[in-house]
Amino acid sequence: KSTYIGDTPVVVTRGHDDEVYAWVNRCAHRGAEICRERHGKSEDGVFACVYHQWAYDAKGDLRGVPFQRGLAGKGGMPKDFDKKQHGLRKVRVVNFHGAIFGTFSDDTPDIEEYMGEDVAYHFKRLIHKPIEILGTTRQYIAGNWKFYSENTKDPYHASLLHLFHATFGLYRSSQKGASIINNEFHSVLWASSGSEDEAALDDMKKDKLRSLQTGEYELKDPSLLKGQQEFDDGITLVILSLFPSLVLQQIQNTLAFRQILPKGKDEFELVWTYFGYKDDTEELRNIRLKQFNLIGPAGLISMEDGESTELCQKAIIRDGDKTNVIRMAGDEPKGDDHLVTEGLIRGLWQGYRKLMDF
Repeated sequence: KSTYIGDTPVVVTRGHDDEVYAWVNRCAHRGAEICRERHGKSEDGVFACVYHQWAYDAKGDLRGVPFQRGLAGKGGMPKDFDKKQHGLRKVRVVNFHGAIFGTFSDDTPDIEEYMGEDVAYHFKRLIHKPIEILGTTRQYIAGNWKFYSENTKDPYHASLLHLFHATFGLYRSSQKGASIINNEFHSVLWASSGSEDEAALDDMKKDKLRSLQTGEYELKDPSLLKGQQEFDDGITLVILSLFPSLVLQQIQNTLAFRQILPKGKDEFELVWTYFGYKDDTEELRNIRLKQFNLIGPAGLISMEDGESTELCQKAIIRDGDKTNVIRMAGDEPKGDDHLVTEGLIRGLWQGYRKLMDF
């Protein structure tokens, strides 16, 4: 599989020993891209650069150099050339419940410690048994990647931007829910549909929000929202945001990873990977496939997040000395036992400033 860490191209492989490896997708010879397919299988286990056919194994070790000893006694590499010294740059990887995480740093802590206890719990809750990939979509968004990271930590917008959410009760800020923060950067938002706080709902109605149109509309095909309760805890929505580039979600019966791939400071690619569980019944699998219409580039919900990201980018790109107001539910980075908060966003920026030392 070809992907990126930040804007660095990498390849993830599985060796003949069944171990997972990853390396930078850049030939050690002249820097050309080696693997040009997004995914596939190397039948002979060799990854060869098309430019000069330097060949590497699944671990990224250099195995072959054409004309290394020259031809007819002429040319070739110096005698002290050692293939062992010219392998590809390796990526430190870990397999966490089937998800592969990679880092270039030897100082990055264990993945579960990095996530934090609560975030790790919710990750394992959604990846608690073998999964089946059901599809992928990709989109480019004209905005800085951190705007999208903000969005996934922002329960405040979800009842206001997403009319579909509020109108059909998938998510409202008046529902039972909470936000959780671990290690500043990482977070979980969760909610339970059908668990309305009537006092909070009354307050929402008093605000006469355009997005709160309960009872005024109905779906021509209501089967879109007729899903199944999968988890004993009653939670129907989870947005798990793992800094810097991963989101894991449950919205009703839709399960998906979102990978944020920066393409410079003004654009990023968002890769959606939709999944179910290998033991899903045919009925549940069909429910997931139908509900995938809620998310993704043209989803009935998710489409609006991409547009709001671009709106922010367009409006503030010239005003780097200005500041935003991020004060919902106080001024501290924190989780809350309600959904009218921006505490997770404050955590993101506090952690980011520490990381970048400013």
